[in-house]
Amino acid sequence: MVHSAPSPRSGGGIVSVLAVAGIVGSLMQTLVVPLIGQLPRLLHAAPADTSWVITVTLLVGAVATPVIGKLGDLYGKRTMMLVCSVPLVAGSVVCALSGSLIPMITGRGLQGLGVGMIPLGVSALRDLLPPQRVGPAIALMSSSMGIGGALGLPISAAVAEYADWRVLFWGAAALSVLVGVLIWLLVPATPAAARGRLDLVGAFGLGAALVCLLLGVSKGGDWGWSSGTTLGLLGGAVLLALLWALWELRVRDPLVDLRTTARPQVLLTNLASILVGFAMYAQSLVLMQILQLPAALGYGLGQSMLAAGLWMAPSGLMMMAVSSLGARLSAARGPKTSLFVGALVIAAGYGAALGLMGWSWGLMIAGCIGSAGVGLAYGAMPALIMGAVPRSETASANSFNTLMRSIGTSVCAAVIGVVLAQLTVTVGGHTLPSEAGFRTALMIGCGVAVVAALVTLTLPKPVAAAAPALAATSVPTTVPTPAPAAGPAPASAEALGPWEDAFRSHDLAPEGRHHPRPVQPEETGVLSLEERDELLWLRRENAELRRELDVLMQNVGVWLRNLADDKPAG
Repeated sequence: MVHSAPSPRSGGGIVSVLAVAGIVGSLMQTLVVPLIGQLPRLLHAAPADTSWVITVTLLVGAVATPVIGKLGDLYGKRTMMLVCSVPLVAGSVVCALSGSLIPMITGRGLQGLGVGMIPLGVSALRDLLPPQRVGPAIALMSSSMGIGGALGLPISAAVAEYADWRVLFWGAAALSVLVGVLIWLLVPATPAAARGRLDLVGAFGLGAALVCLLLGVSKGGDWGWSSGTTLGLLGGAVLLALLWALWELRVRDPLVDLRTTARPQVLLTNLASILVGFAMYAQSLVLMQILQLPAALGYGLGQSMLAAGLWMAPSGLMMMAVSSLGARLSAARGPKTSLFVGALVIAAGYGAALGLMGWSWGLMIAGCIGSAGVGLAYGAMPALIMGAVPRSETASANSFNTLMRSIGTSVCAAVIGVVLAQLTVTVGGHTLPSEAGFRTALMIGCGVAVVAALVTLTLPKPVAAAAPALAATSVPTTVPTPAPAAGPAPASAEALGPWEDAFRSHDLAPEGRHHPRPVQPEETGVLSLEERDELLWLRRENAELRRELDVLMQNVGVWLRNLADDKPAG
């Protein structure tokens, strides 16, 4: 059945609903931050144990995200978004009713399952919107995730200070119900884009590797980085990751198609995502601490949790404000340019923070600059990923990219934690991070952002895409193909028989002119839009492969001629 995109009028409602889902999903990550100091008293547990209230959400979300993405490709993204809203509501209710540690950890773990709806929503935009609206919508939804993180902190702090802490979770439950209802009413069904079944072995293998990695990274500071437990977990993560990769390369329906992930555009985008995630989180960790440290230290600004959250709230709004700018930049120069500029802007934010550490308004400006860069970068990443993978893998590929960002933030927390723990001062019997520690952390964040920009420069140049133009119209479409060469066809081409056209280059002819060939009736009258997009995508991939093979054969020919020329005369 042909799936038609909704009308532009309905598209605005779809984007708004998915943006709200992104805000609610990211809100869960900062929901309990103001309660960290009170959790041992509220839950009657030791501080080391109550830290699991935050850690478990990270672990469950990281493990569940790629699995939920694959299920979205298999059974429909809207269906899985609705499924994800159920544990989000249930987890919030469990936390609101909790009076001890185990129920609270259980509820926070259920909330982690709901995080998977964010990459599903980003991927669904490609199925639900006209092609000309996909880029701006992706940028808007990606930036909306920063709104939840930025606004969640002051809202949570205000509720924790002036109301009962359980109100936080009842409010989260209400917002989660609202998101589920809006998705049910306003988001059209998305067709299943992939075939096959869920790779359960791959899911358990990836989950075990991620648990070992993230647990070792997040708890290494408490357990000791040289302890047997930490080293065992990190070593186990490497071993499990290798075994998992071997399995994924052999199984018929892999959880993550590593061959697709290994394509330069996908691989380098994921690497840049790790670095941008690191750079984003480093700024949040450092600026919030400087704002709240006592002013008597000489470098602290003496702000309360609520005031510090309010100073940082404009940074989340900045991410939303730059989304349209990022979409226009991506449309004009490509998402690679947006990612590159975003990484440089993040680095500039760190530079501003180094120079404006002594003023609350200065850190607010630095945070806005850095968040503007994050908005540009996060808006470009899904576009780069979806431009390099087939439609049947968009949800799983975006979920894997989201996982890469989570790994970046987790590694950042560990690295910055080590830096601030090593560079300290002792005041009144309390050990606190020193000004040198904060400046070192800011320079590390700046350096990582610069490295992310350099990685972006290595992304391959995008291949001209004809698929969006095809999807936007129903009239017969032409795709460029080279003119037939003079003389008889080579024997290798004749041997291809009916496969000759699939491997024929569809770029400019040698003399630089387009030679359009109408799409055949069987390609327009029977195939759906998705199948036609897939056909054109395969042709572009085959054309790229053909060009690479031509270059290889030319190099081989040059080498053979040189070898013959260098042969000594007999």
